[in-house]
Amino acid sequence: MYKLIVFIPETHTEEVKTALFAAGAGRQGDYDCCAWQTLGQGQFRPLDGSKPFIGQQGEIETVAEYRVEMLCEESRLKAVVSALRDAHPYEEPAFEVIQLVDIDE
Repeated sequence: MYKLIVFIPETHTEEVKTALFAAGAGRQGDYDCCAWQTLGQGQFRPLDGSKPFIGQQGEIETVAEYRVEMLCEESRLKAVVSALRDAHPYEEPAFEVIQLVDIDE
């Protein structure tokens, strides 16, 4: 099992989450559409050659973004990351994929 963490501008959070859920992320046991999220502030500066969704090249931009976390089975991981890239408005979305350890009781 893996945990996907993605940073999404507030304006597109539900749209991106919906795409991730449709690709198979956010499932745990007998539940789906599971996620944890918190609002924060992202910062970046578009460099030469970029095509920023928000902001101007060479200027630091701050944006209200949600940090969204959800589980993902290994078999769905490539499809989920592909869906993330397709649905996310940024040309280079910030995300992490962390492998989880299963601890038997």
